[in-house]
Amino acid sequence: MKMNVMAGLMALLLCVPAAGIAAETIVSTDWLEANLSKVTVVDIRKVEDYRAGHVPAAINAYYGAWVRSKEGLQNELPLDEALREILSATGIEPETRVVVVGSAASVGENANVTRVAWTLKYAGVDNAAILNGGFEKWVADRKPVSKDVVKLKDKPYRGKLNKAASYLVSKEELLNSIGKAVIVDARESDFYSGAKKAAFVDRPGHIQGAVSLAVSRAFNADGTFKAPGELEAMAGRAVGNDKTGEIILYCDSGRAASVWWYLLSESFGYQNVKLYDGSAQDFAKDPSAPMEK
Repeated sequence: MKMNVMAGLMALLLCVPAAGIAAETIVSTDWLEANLSKVTVVDIRKVEDYRAGHVPAAINAYYGAWVRSKEGLQNELPLDEALREILSATGIEPETRVVVVGSAASVGENANVTRVAWTLKYAGVDNAAILNGGFEKWVADRKPVSKDVVKLKDKPYRGKLNKAASYLVSKEELLNSIGKAVIVDARESDFYSGAKKAAFVDRPGHIQGAVSLAVSRAFNADGTFKAPGELEAMAGRAVGNDKTGEIILYCDSGRAASVWWYLLSESFGYQNVKLYDGSAQDFAKDPSAPMEK
């Protein structure tokens, strides 16, 4: 039975399973307030923002700790041991119910949140969710704010990293998938068309055969997600409705694309969604890698 857009939106806000929305992958401020004692809240904002006020009992693990630069590439996964150290330092275990909280003041900051959630799932923490609208929504909804700095609970991380390509693909794997997989460019349309390019990307244009699904289209003006029905329809027009086919997402550096990875994989039931970590920054460095405008 299909659910109308309003009912789908209410399901998202209340975190009730609904057509197109998995339970508790994107949580509301009401849900988080009611479940604070049952979850570990990870605030990924800068330490000065965290100290100025945060969700009660939240721990602070700044976004920069979850990524690294590698061979000139930005926003790459940390080395395995470094990722385990982050998880150990925060006391997160594979079964921990985590809610990632960041800022929703910009599309980029929203993408930080989904990127960390993706990283947690790659690390084997399956029960990771994100707060819809970020800390700004928490404050706007008049939820309690704390300035108490929460001490991290250092504990060896016991999880197994998800090395399978269901989370991550390399340039070589993507090249082998051209013409077979749905390749999605999550950058804005001017970057997809080649009218603009990021300074750190060597060539303009998009990967051969890629479709456009700009990450900014996923959000309302206040940084909250658009209604589930609208988002799923938008995604379906770009990638189709086959929930089992291979989908590979990329952007400039592998950060913004995590938004649509999260929605497709965690909220809308697509089963074979992958993220190209190096993205256009890596792909465009290779003059033989096919790009088009």
